[in-house]
Amino acid sequence: MNQLSEQDLQLHVPIVGWLNIVSDAILFIVGLCGFVFFVGIGFIPLVDSGDPVGMAVLSFIGTLSLVFFSVLAVPGILAGYGLLKRKRWGQILGIIVGILNLFAFPVGTAIGAYTLFVLFQNSANEYFAGEEPV
Repeated sequence: MNQLSEQDLQLHVPIVGWLNIVSDAILFIVGLCGFVFFVGIGFIPLVDSGDPVGMAVLSFIGTLSLVFFSVLAVPGILAGYGLLKRKRWGQILGIIVGILNLFAFPVGTAIGAYTLFVLFQNSANEYFAGEEPV
């Protein structure tokens, strides 16, 4: 298996960071759209006839979708931020998120495999021990 140099890591770690931020931001946006959809449809009189129970149930489902997708998205966004800032905790959180991404076939699997490949390099420890770029 080829090992990346520290110079290679200066290219690949920010890519991994941005991949995590963008993919999990999209996940958060999906949850936000679900929230807007379910809460919005609860207030449409033609669909619901103004039934307060129906509005409450749809609002609960929308809120639940927002919370669910937020809980899934926040660790990846934080990991991406930590990787961009060259923080040791970002590397650890990135590894955890990368392992969890392996189960999100097919795009998450590719991002997770690439994340683990980059962050498990021997030179990654020195990379994250160094000073963050200005």
